[in-house]
Amino acid sequence: MEPIFALVVGIFFAAAIYLMLSKKVIRILLGVVLLGNAVNMLIFTSGRLTAEIPPIIPAGADTLASTAANPLPQALILTAIVISFSFFCFLLVLTWRAYQDLGTDDSDEMRVAEPADEPLPPMGY
Repeated sequence: MEPIFALVVGIFFAAAIYLMLSKKVIRILLGVVLLGNAVNMLIFTSGRLTAEIPPIIPAGADTLASTAANPLPQALILTAIVISFSFFCFLLVLTWRAYQDLGTDDSDEMRVAEPADEPLPPMGY
């Protein structure tokens, strides 16, 4: 099962990087979300994927069985899901406000600090 998850994580990372290299801001936003999901799946896969033995320490033992799934990555992922969703909502509102103010979704056309009618700075001295 881990090789399948590793392949899916690789596909997620590749798709996220492809989307983040786009000029459209909404695609960049979706790439960030996809990258967060890829990282969550990577952490989840690193904690072993076994359904046979639950991550509960039996009575009289001090540690988990070596074949049990590690519960720490699962707890970290639950926290990461909440944080990434709130980050996505913040970026979505920021993208919407930028679209309302600038009237475009293209990152090349959002260059407010570099007006198009001014001459270019000198290229050398």
